[in-house]
Amino acid sequence: MAQLWGGRFAGETDKQAWRFNASIGFDQRLLREDIEGSIAHAKMLQKQGILTDEEASDIVRGLTAIYADVYAGALPIEDRFEDVHSFVEYHLIERVGDAGKKLHTGRSRNDQVALDMRLYTRRRVVETDKLLRELRTTLLTLMEEHIHTVMPGFTHLQKAQPVTLAHHLGAYFEMFTRDSGRLRDLCARLNVCPLGAGALAGTTYPLDRDYTATLLGFDGPTRNSMDSVSDRDYIVEFDAALSLIMMHLSRFCEEVILWNSNEYGFVEIDDAYSTGSSIMPQKKNPDIAELVRGKTGRVYGDLMQILTTLKGIPLAYNKDMQEDKEGCFDAADTVADCLLLFNAMIKTMKFRKERMEQSAALGFTNATDAADYLVGKGVPFRDAHGIIGRLVRYCIDKNCAIDDLAIDEFRQFSDAFDEDIYEAVSLKTCVEKRLTTGAPGTEAMRKEIEESKRVLSEDWTKVYEEEEEHHE
Repeated sequence: MAQLWGGRFAGETDKQAWRFNASIGFDQRLLREDIEGSIAHAKMLQKQGILTDEEASDIVRGLTAIYADVYAGALPIEDRFEDVHSFVEYHLIERVGDAGKKLHTGRSRNDQVALDMRLYTRRRVVETDKLLRELRTTLLTLMEEHIHTVMPGFTHLQKAQPVTLAHHLGAYFEMFTRDSGRLRDLCARLNVCPLGAGALAGTTYPLDRDYTATLLGFDGPTRNSMDSVSDRDYIVEFDAALSLIMMHLSRFCEEVILWNSNEYGFVEIDDAYSTGSSIMPQKKNPDIAELVRGKTGRVYGDLMQILTTLKGIPLAYNKDMQEDKEGCFDAADTVADCLLLFNAMIKTMKFRKERMEQSAALGFTNATDAADYLVGKGVPFRDAHGIIGRLVRYCIDKNCAIDDLAIDEFRQFSDAFDEDIYEAVSLKTCVEKRLTTGAPGTEAMRKEIEESKRVLSEDWTKVYEEEEEHHE
């Protein structure tokens, strides 16, 4: 059992207690961040004259070699180590000798792990937004393709008014754009460097925390050393942002599942993203959409876990905070998988345009426009509403659409009806005359698509991606 804190202890730690305490099984995912942070710390110690140039060079060389060997498979991460930090320090000392023992000068595991989690979370925030951008790009492409594809819009899962597929997809583009904005806002608060806070009260060594922050691409150092080692707000915010992404994906999946059913028949999901039944040969199940919908609860659980863990922790660091990692890892991985597969699914999905338009026509989605037609003829809206309600009931009994009626049938309900009613209630007219900002009319949609392109071109992640490339 390799541990860094054993000097004060005379007896051996109970083996079961040691395993319960160890985090190497999951925090080994922070190897990249631990190496990166340690290199920056060594360079800062060198700048401050705490390490010699030779010592700092040996440390950086040793850390770089450890990282390369692990990812080449030449150096396995063994569970005899308590955590990734002890693994790195052990092998560094083994490779460069006493210089390696000086790396921890002016640093505690508390600020070390706080740094690692910030670096990790920042990287996953940027990666998540990249996947969101790919999904939004797909949506934008589909919006341009389906600007004239008429479909029913729903409220209460009842057909309400005609819209277009472009308009419907545009609603999800807006949701995922807000998700991207939340990630950007999170990065603004996340991007401060806790290294140099020590265990909780700083250090007596003359550290240059601003220099360390600059080396690691942070906006600056954290301002309070106690808060530095105990703050996990950014993980809560990240999990919350991920939960909202999953909620939006789940809503979209619910619609895809409905659209894929025989009753709707609006879409056909590609075979690559469907499965069959072990007993019913006719079945083609939307498993990817159902799994994304199901995994939403899992990500919600990760959010509740970190909130519950943090709610009763006094200042400063407590071992409870070791529980901040697995839920964060799980949520980030789950959302990444869901975004990747959902995007691939809708890219290859076939939309049945004729079925969508037929559904809109048979669902009386033009009833509001029929009422507006009567208002235009001088009928008070409340009276017009009642007239069209009775007309719809007549159509239901007759099993036909509003525009299937003869003009004499229209006039049974109001003398205000004339031959121009057919143009007024055609689905094309119902959609095209809705031209206010955000509406489904062609000109309004073209403006929305151009604005969406502009929004998508504002890539806030570039500064972080460039920083990542610099460190690599």
